Amino acid sequence: MEMSFRLKVGIVILAVFALSSLILPLVAHENPSEQGSYPKNLPMSLEHPLGTNSMGQDIFWFLVFAVRNSLMLGAAVSACTTIISLVIGLAAGYTGGWVERLIMLLVDSLITIPSFPILIVLGTLVRGKTSFLAIWAILVVFGWAWNARMVRSMALSIREREFISTARFSGSGTLRILVKEVFPYVYAYMVVGFINSILYAINTEAALAVIGLSKLETPTLGTMVFWALSYNAMFIGQYAWIIAPVVATILLFLGLFLTSTGYNELFSSRRGRA
Repeated sequence: MEMSFRLKVGIVILAVFALSSLILPLVAHENPSEQGSYPKNLPMSLEHPLGTNSMGQDIFWFLVFAVRNSLMLGAAVSACTTIISLVIGLAAGYTGGWVERLIMLLVDSLITIPSFPILIVLGTLVRGKTSFLAIWAILVVFGWAWNARMVRSMALSIREREFISTARFSGSGTLRILVKEVFPYVYAYMVVGFINSILYAINTEAALAVIGLSKLETPTLGTMVFWALSYNAMFIGQYAWIIAPVVATILLFLGLFLTSTGYNELFSSRRGRA
């Protein structure tokens, strides 16, 4: 089954962001977060493609590192939340009984509790001392529950099918059944869930950063917007300072969305033809 145009466009956008964020920082001459590296408020030029901001930073290089750090945070959070949700969802859905009830009590509690106000409170408590590791941990804690519930629902429906009973009667253990029989039915959803979790992590960190509750010294798309707003970039004519991270965020989210929905369509088509 050939990839759809939607999926191709999404992969191209993500490839451009990923490659540029991996390669360009290797040739950077300055630390983009260091203030006073250049004269302030320089216009666009060959030396400074997006100019410099009111803190004496090169806007282009700050953006390059911001995209890299946001992608790294999103991928790290997504990898952990995907693994946790897969393991817990399969355990709850296939095992059943008191184990399932206990797990689902925890899952439903995390889903019901509004996470963003709690993130704001936690961010306020550690403001000024927030580390990237702390942000990662907070996002992981609140990010795995929904996917775990979806995996559990899929495992519940699969465990009653005839091929699962056949595997049990043939002497296959629980772990072998989960890996060989159940996982192939949920892996496509987990790929989509992995991509969506990157969206969740980048979006949440950006929201915290814009209100000043993330690690503001580290370049991310959110912290870039925060500093631009703090120095009134629009009012002093530094449009690139705030427009660049907004456009980059929109394109990144578009690439993730197109890849997620395109892959889901591809897998559904393959399942339909199987």
